[in-house]
Amino acid sequence: MPQHQLTFRFLAEPTDVNFGGKVHGGVVMKWIDQAGYACAAGWSGSYCVTVSVAGVRFHRPILVGQIVEVSAQIAHTGKTSMQIFIRVRCGDPKKQQLVETNHCVISFIAMDQAGYPVEVPKFEPKTEEEKRLELYALKMKDIAIETETLLQNTVVPNSEEE
Repeated sequence: MPQHQLTFRFLAEPTDVNFGGKVHGGVVMKWIDQAGYACAAGWSGSYCVTVSVAGVRFHRPILVGQIVEVSAQIAHTGKTSMQIFIRVRCGDPKKQQLVETNHCVISFIAMDQAGYPVEVPKFEPKTEEEKRLELYALKMKDIAIETETLLQNTVVPNSEEE
């Protein structure tokens, strides 16, 4: 049975900071995508592509020199898709007491070598926490679908038509 969760741990480096001296949000998003990909690929045994990221909100900054922990776990699987719950935490490496900086749900599709979706193993949540995360992931998936529908139904000028 494939492993349904993993954790990356590393130190925030000076090359990760923005002009304000904090780790750049784009760098954090890269870490989220990397951890999510590793989890999705490990679960599915396939190459995976990112479809969407839902519910990203940054609660606190990450500082240079802090230890960063990016945990990823399968929250829900469809036929070819996986919703991965990501939690980012940071703290002083000497104390090993970490606080959450942000979390989100990132969706991936498993693909074959020709770029077509392939089926993924079904994830069955067992613990109460896994069941809560699945409900949260499904709500985030619904919100992403509603948002896409809203965007498609909104008249937005196309720069090529102007």
